[in-house]
Amino acid sequence: MQETKKIWMDGKFCDWKDANVHILTHTLHYGLGVFEGIRCYSTEKGTAIFRLKEHVQRLFESAHIMQMKVPFKQEEIFQAIVDTIKINELKSGYIRPLIYLGYGQMGLNPKNSPVRVSIAVWPWGKYLGEGQDGIRTIISSYTRLHSNIFMTKAKVCGGYVNSILAKCEALNNGYDEAILLDPEGFVAEGTGENIFIVKNGKLKTPPTDNSLCGITRDTIFKMTEGKYEIEEKRFSRDDLYIADEVFLTGTAAEITPVREVDQRQIGIGKTGPITKTIEEMFYNTVNGKNKKFEKWLTLVK
Repeated sequence: MQETKKIWMDGKFCDWKDANVHILTHTLHYGLGVFEGIRCYSTEKGTAIFRLKEHVQRLFESAHIMQMKVPFKQEEIFQAIVDTIKINELKSGYIRPLIYLGYGQMGLNPKNSPVRVSIAVWPWGKYLGEGQDGIRTIISSYTRLHSNIFMTKAKVCGGYVNSILAKCEALNNGYDEAILLDPEGFVAEGTGENIFIVKNGKLKTPPTDNSLCGITRDTIFKMTEGKYEIEEKRFSRDDLYIADEVFLTGTAAEITPVREVDQRQIGIGKTGPITKTIEEMFYNTVNGKNKKFEKWLTLVK
């Protein structure tokens, strides 16, 4: 990780090296915290944050689901993110706001633990690797969380242990990423990404019944409207094997083509034509070259 200068903590900036918490911080022990992953990009008009409003709204919705009362308004966090990018002079990179329970009380009752907020930013390239013409994936032996087991519409720190187990399993077996099935055996998503398949020119993606409503996923829907037909429908792991194209979407992953699932080549074995077109549309949008979606960019002036 490439360090930057300052981190915003509870309304004040501190040096990167001094952004510490007490060892008895509640979230560190029990995982009850919520966060967001946001990106900013270098555009002709300067640094621009992609879909900041939607990310901040989802952050607060996650906190609401987990009954965490945020001591700041959405507008304040919105501005704090802009200010954190400014003070660190970040042109392009990743933004991590975190709402967590601080030091104050131990035990499973979180009610008397203070709610804290931090924002860090740093340069970060493509999450699943630069210059790869598609990644190799494996179906995980771990099942994705169900909505009655966990709050799947909240981006909760502790929920990502499920993702870590699946990710490590994939890496330990020589793959780049894992794809998880839902409790009924249908394809759910990647460890931190939504998934799309292409078959006969049409796109399909699983419904978000038991998974996070991805902002990049929503971007694909809106960006391709009128150009491609996208169906939200369950599909099985063997639908992946016979797909013409498969790609993952997420703030960190952006648009990541998949060339292999479970040692089975997908389509032509590299980025397919529709995935390539969607990639180009996406990067034109986030880099400020698509006038239709300029509203999604918050300029850091």
